[in-house]
Amino acid sequence: MTNPLLNKSALEYELPDFARLSDDHYLPAFEFGCSEQLREVDGIVAQTEVTFDNTLVALERSGQILNSMLMVFYNKTSADTSEKLQAIEAEIAPRLAAHNDAIRLNPALYQRLTKLEAEEKQGRLELNQESSWLLRRYLLDFRFAGAALDAGARNRVAQINERASSLEAEFDKRVLADTNDLAVFVSDVGLLKGLSEVEIQAAKAAAEERGQTGFALPLLNYSGHPLLAKLENRELRRELMQRTLSRSSRGNVNDTSELVRELLDLRREKALLFGYRSFAEYVTAQQTAGSPERVHEVLKKIAPAAIRNARAEAEALQHQMQLEYPDEQLMSWDWDRYTERERSQKYSIDTCELKPFFELNKVLVDGVFYAAEKLYGLTFKVRKDLVGYHPDVQVYEVFRDSEPWGLYLFDPYARPSKAGGAWMNNLVDQSHLLGKRPVVVNNMNIPKPAGNDPCLMTFDEVNTLFHEFGHTLHGLLSDVYYPRFSGTNVERDFVEFPSQVNEMWMLWPEVLRNYAVHHETGEPLDLSWIDKLNAASSFNEGFETTHYLQAAILDLALHEANKTPEDLVQFERDAIAEYGLWFEPVPTRYRTNYFAHIFMGGYSAGYYGYIWSEVLDADTVNWFKENGGFTRENGQRFSDMLLSKGGSEDSLELYRKFRGRDADIRPLLERRGLL
Repeated sequence: MTNPLLNKSALEYELPDFARLSDDHYLPAFEFGCSEQLREVDGIVAQTEVTFDNTLVALERSGQILNSMLMVFYNKTSADTSEKLQAIEAEIAPRLAAHNDAIRLNPALYQRLTKLEAEEKQGRLELNQESSWLLRRYLLDFRFAGAALDAGARNRVAQINERASSLEAEFDKRVLADTNDLAVFVSDVGLLKGLSEVEIQAAKAAAEERGQTGFALPLLNYSGHPLLAKLENRELRRELMQRTLSRSSRGNVNDTSELVRELLDLRREKALLFGYRSFAEYVTAQQTAGSPERVHEVLKKIAPAAIRNARAEAEALQHQMQLEYPDEQLMSWDWDRYTERERSQKYSIDTCELKPFFELNKVLVDGVFYAAEKLYGLTFKVRKDLVGYHPDVQVYEVFRDSEPWGLYLFDPYARPSKAGGAWMNNLVDQSHLLGKRPVVVNNMNIPKPAGNDPCLMTFDEVNTLFHEFGHTLHGLLSDVYYPRFSGTNVERDFVEFPSQVNEMWMLWPEVLRNYAVHHETGEPLDLSWIDKLNAASSFNEGFETTHYLQAAILDLALHEANKTPEDLVQFERDAIAEYGLWFEPVPTRYRTNYFAHIFMGGYSAGYYGYIWSEVLDADTVNWFKENGGFTRENGQRFSDMLLSKGGSEDSLELYRKFRGRDADIRPLLERRGLL
């Protein structure tokens, strides 16, 4: 029992004992955890009497070793993987799918749930609201897993899940490998003209980390790169963008095309087994949207105005570009550069000028943490005595109104072993049943500065940190009894709502004044920037909305098609064009071959959820402004009525209780300049 994953951690808040943990511990812990949970399930179904406690409560208590191991393992494989970990992941993925199906497709277990359902309908169960919702959610989980299907269909669903999990793990591996392989290396520093000295030194350090001389510009996960706004060399910008767009579609060992096609085939077959016409229909039936038709109804209200605005923006940028390149057409690699120039001339704003005011630690402590304290009573204390899973990880103890509350781990820097993007995940889920308090992680991909240089953030990176910390608040402020409902365990198309709301505090005057200080002079950022940024709030929103909608529509099209496309590139173009959104200078935020959100990230047929949640977010921002804004009273209400509830009630009903009505789409359209 020397494996630290086989015992409840003795560290505070059950923080995993990373100092003792090695790669060799994961697989034995996985195998033991699976066998232990199956033993626990066998004990449940062996009981003659069927009660809520000996069935549902027992299920909620089961699998603790396995669940803990998986949270630690998948955090590690996304944030700091290796060939050995990827091999373990490839082995675990299908076995985990089979394990989960052994539980959710267990006829005896499902029969116990249906008996409890019948007893509740007959009024013979006295359950509180959360327990009643737990029964309902378990029944939905089991039915959408296939428990109500006949034996042959159940067996095929299990086979599909096992194969799909292997394909998703391989997709993740290939995209990361190709992303690293396509980093742009530059030998001549003159080609980096436009970058600051700090950015140049970071590029040099990135090359050294990869065993190269000169300078490296690593790719990010989406279709674009923040340095495109600053690089003056057009050919280098073109190479950076085209490498981004070509990821995992080059016909090499990291090409994901055949993985994508097989996954789409399997997902369609699975949906048909459940009686749905498409995988999109199967997925949305489990979300707040209810159906693909409802999603399209909302997206089609937005798309025409988005592309109209994007084309108008392109005309202005083309004019800017002709001052330098009279005979050239605006392309995707030009957009960010001339956007900054247009923004500067039109609104006297160059967001690159803000970077010296956004030093990472200052933004985190005096911006993000400060807002959380004023709104929710949370404070954060560095715990250098507690070890994270990587040397870059910072560990903080969290207090609420001086009461010990949980832990927060922050992992800010990009590295070749880390997946692209930014995200939140838990290492420990809050639950009163299990007596657990939350341990939450935020990951970002900010270029690590060289030596003792300050880490200066872009405007978008600051916004991303506030966004991801909104997910963290959902996890930290969770106050539920059952682990099934902890924190972000809500419908996929609702999960982005709290994170989007938290973005509003980035430019709130009191918050901005507290963190936006020049890293060298100590000079505070002139708050007139707020007026400028607010005045320009809908600037470039045609691009941003089109850029996003193209990806959301592509996701739906891939999962609504009655036949998997052979030519993924042509299908992608046709699907976007059919919506009227194809526009050469604006590439989709994610192309099919590296669309990790939908092929291994849990957003399959659900990428629409960002803008779906933003309808709620924009309406909520209006509520805060109408009710006094940045106050503890407002934060407490938002926490009590939404954040603390996790998934313990219907998400839209929680919103209705908070807002007093359904969300209005108009605030979103106004925010994005689409009216």
